[in-house]
Amino acid sequence: MKKQTMLRLAALSGVPFLMVLGNSMLIPVFPKMQSILHITQMKAGLLITAFSIPAGITIPFAGFLSDRVGRLKIIIPALIVYGAGGLIAGTAAFLMKQPYYVILGARILQGIGAAGTAPVAMALVGDIFKSKERTKALGIIEAANGLGKVASPILGSLIALIIWYAPFFVYGVLSIPIALAVYFVVKEPEAKG
Repeated sequence: MKKQTMLRLAALSGVPFLMVLGNSMLIPVFPKMQSILHITQMKAGLLITAFSIPAGITIPFAGFLSDRVGRLKIIIPALIVYGAGGLIAGTAAFLMKQPYYVILGARILQGIGAAGTAPVAMALVGDIFKSKERTKALGIIEAANGLGKVASPILGSLIALIIWYAPFFVYGVLSIPIALAVYFVVKEPEAKG
């Protein structure tokens, strides 16, 4: 594969990697979160649900919109919304005495953002690459997804050693460079019409 192709794939691989961090990175932090926030196991679990349900509901709309307005016009704002949700959650945990409901709202925002990331990136890979290249490209994207699934609980545990809410900031810190890389490196093919 050419250097430009590899750069595109590297940028696009960051998208599913980041989306997978959405839930799995927080699971090892739940016991500490429950203790500090004085919440039940059910309320901690709602932080996963608050991300997953909005993402599941919004994915079809993000896909439909990406077909109409373009994939990049969905992926880049979605990454920013996803990262903003993490920054809001982390800032609330840092500044507020009772941040649970703000964190819950921020997780909903993250879920909405997540809907426009990995599924749309997969569609974009299908648009950009053809024949044998497409198979390799989709394999690389799926490998990034798998790597995220394996690395996220470890990453969450390590980052939470700094402070329990540090993983929330990771979403914002990672989403900005990934959005910039996608914006500057990935070119969407012209629509045939």
